[in-house]
Amino acid sequence: MDHLVFVFGTLKDGFPNFGTNRGLRVPGSFKTRVAYPLYLVGDRYSPWLIDAPGSGFRVTGELYRADVEAITAMDTLERVSELDGYHRTILELEGVDSPGMVSAYAYLKQPQQLAPSEIRAGPLGEYKHEHSALYQRRAA
Repeated sequence: MDHLVFVFGTLKDGFPNFGTNRGLRVPGSFKTRVAYPLYLVGDRYSPWLIDAPGSGFRVTGELYRADVEAITAMDTLERVSELDGYHRTILELEGVDSPGMVSAYAYLKQPQQLAPSEIRAGPLGEYKHEHSALYQRRAA
């Protein structure tokens, strides 16, 4: 069974971790139905979408249909089983180019994980190529 996954950062097409994203893209762009804070965080400039609805901006990203294998690969990248990892939750989205709402998984950080001194940029409405140029992959 396929699931919908909203990606807003390095898992987008043409971005540093897209190779891990084995989903099939749903045409168009999508925005979170409500605002969320999206920051570049730490020395790695990692994009963090914070689970704090109502602050920040409506965040733009891409939507993918992903099977269990694809979601497992993304869960591993996002370190969902680690205390300092992201958690996968359901967000409500709206199409940018077409009307309608859809629910999809997204990877968010808990507010208590964010140390204000680690914020390098944001809040942002969209993670762009100039942001990904700053991104540093995790050391192996």
